Amino acid sequence: MLARYTFAAVTWALALVPGFAQSNAVTLAERFSHGVTYAVDLRVDLSGEIAVPGKPRVELIGTSRLSYDERVLAADEGGDRVLRVYREVTFSRTLGGETQRQEVRPAVRRMVVMRSPEGKKAPFSPDGPLTFGEIDAVRVDLFSPVLVAGILPGKAVKPGDTWPVADAAVLDLTGLEKIEKGKLTVEYVGPVTVGGATQARLAINGTVEGVSEDGPTRQGIDATAYFDLAAKRLSYLSLKGTQDLLDGKGQSAGRLTGRFTMTRSATAEASVSDAAVAKLDAKPTAENTMLLYENPDLRLRFVHPRNWRVGAVQGRQVTLEDPKAGGGILITVEPAESTPTAEAYRKEVAAFVTSQKGKVIAAGAPRRDGPFDRFRVDAELGGETVRMEYAVSRDGQDGGLTFAARMPAGRAANLIPDVERILKDIRRTPTPKP
Repeated sequence: MLARYTFAAVTWALALVPGFAQSNAVTLAERFSHGVTYAVDLRVDLSGEIAVPGKPRVELIGTSRLSYDERVLAADEGGDRVLRVYREVTFSRTLGGETQRQEVRPAVRRMVVMRSPEGKKAPFSPDGPLTFGEIDAVRVDLFSPVLVAGILPGKAVKPGDTWPVADAAVLDLTGLEKIEKGKLTVEYVGPVTVGGATQARLAINGTVEGVSEDGPTRQGIDATAYFDLAAKRLSYLSLKGTQDLLDGKGQSAGRLTGRFTMTRSATAEASVSDAAVAKLDAKPTAENTMLLYENPDLRLRFVHPRNWRVGAVQGRQVTLEDPKAGGGILITVEPAESTPTAEAYRKEVAAFVTSQKGKVIAAGAPRRDGPFDRFRVDAELGGETVRMEYAVSRDGQDGGLTFAARMPAGRAANLIPDVERILKDIRRTPTPKP
């Protein structure tokens, strides 16, 4: 979590509630049933150094801010779900002097975020395909129905009482995939007055070790939270933390420090109202979970299923692969005058198979299919029978492209629909006007 976000500290003027008996017990529990709505504002500030193989440690500075209205949706067999409508999404990270920025396009700021029982979070937008960068900017965000429920005891407590943070909430808060050592503990400090409202003040502390997407890591957390006793809602969480990235010997290979702040309040936004949800298709489908790839340098755009990953981008070529099924695609952007005809491309393919000591089993004649001239080749290559689908686009003044898909013959029936979907709207984007 610390490696993703950074927040400026928020100072709250706090005073003990006069005349409130410290021995009085309060019930700290929040309801997350279907239809509950609230607004969330998150801010993170991060700084530190990390080790880069073969190089000295480099400085990392990051900031992010997320603001959205959220509605709890009915859980299904895939896990918990919420609807989010983002008002602001900004993410900036500077590593070794190179800055990366990410935002979310206004057209897809309405998302359904799903959390599996294993803690994996996957957003999709019912309004259009998301880019990998957009998913990456929001997928490490906190999941309130799990985090808040795991921090609160769900029962009456008195000042001085302590309890452990649930493992699911620890994973959500830290970004760990697995906890190997340590724990986080919550203490009910007592009642306070914040902005005229009575709040229960909580202290959260501890150290945990485990594995994250960055590898082995140790995180130390010192946090303060407030629970609005009238609204029955966790209203504020401020966290100071350190993250040590551990090497093979368990020693720190880099340390990041950060501050995270979350505020939660009531919302009456129409975007998460009953009427809005009544028209919403909140279930993931093959179509609404597509990913969008855009390369402005190549002026190339296409969508692809999530089981396919964009790999190397070298020069004028972009590769995709389905790691589990073994499919691969190579897309090459060509100047209009250099784009081969389908027949010339087919001869190139046959010559390549021969050069690899392979054998062409069958080859279809080129046919027109929308903007493409297409043909199919079945061959034996490297001791494997493969099916290959090719397409050439030579239309327009913005240049052409060639498309080559290779699939194990035994899995081609499952992979062909994905190949067809990628071809459906792949295109060169127009040259920007001066």
